[in-house]
Amino acid sequence: MGNTHHLDAGADVDVADEYQCEQGGQAAPVEIDAARALLDQAISAYYSDLHAAIRRRGAGTSQATEIVHDLYIQLSRKPERLVGKSSLRAFLIRAAVNLGIDRARRAAFEARLFESLDISVHAPTIAAPIETRLDLSRRLAVLRKAILALPAQRRDVFIAHRLAGMDKDEIAEQLGITRGQVNRHLRKAMLHCMEKIDEFENG
Repeated sequence: MGNTHHLDAGADVDVADEYQCEQGGQAAPVEIDAARALLDQAISAYYSDLHAAIRRRGAGTSQATEIVHDLYIQLSRKPERLVGKSSLRAFLIRAAVNLGIDRARRAAFEARLFESLDISVHAPTIAAPIETRLDLSRRLAVLRKAILALPAQRRDVFIAHRLAGMDKDEIAEQLGITRGQVNRHLRKAMLHCMEKIDEFENG
C-alpha cells in the first residue's frame, strides 16, 4: 500500500466524518486484506482506550465491551474505511463513541415505546374485566419479547417504519441498505411477530 499508517496513541487528528457515513471507491483486494490486518492491529492496540472512552460517557463495563465488539464487526465488513486515516486511534474512538450514542438513543426510544404501549393498552381497560386486562397485558408482553428478539437491524427497520413512521427510503439511507432489504426486513419482522401472537393465542 502506498500510504503508511501509524498506530500512534499520541496523535491528535480531528476526524470530521463518522465512519458510518463515509463513502469511497471500491478498494482492491490487496488493499482490503491490508485494511483487515490494520483493523485487527488497531483494535488490539487501542482496545483499552476505546473501552475507557465509552465508559466515560456513562456505559457500563459490559456495555462498553459490546460496543467495541459491534464496532469491530461493522468495520470488518468494510475495512477500507480505515484507509487514509492519519490517526486510527482518533478515528476509532470517535466511531465507538458515536456507536454508543446510537445504541443509547435506540434503547431510550424502545423504553419510551414500550411505556407508551403499556399506557395505550391499560388506560382504556380500567373498567374491563380482570381477565381481559390480564390478556392484554400478556399480549403486550408477547409483542415486546417478539420485537426485542428480532436481529438488531431488522428491529431497527421495524421500529423506525411501523412505530416511528419513517419513510422506507429514509430508513434505507440511514442504515446503508437498499429499499428492497428494508421491505424484506419489514415482511420478516411482521411474520415473526404474528407467529408469536398466534402461538400465544393457540397455546
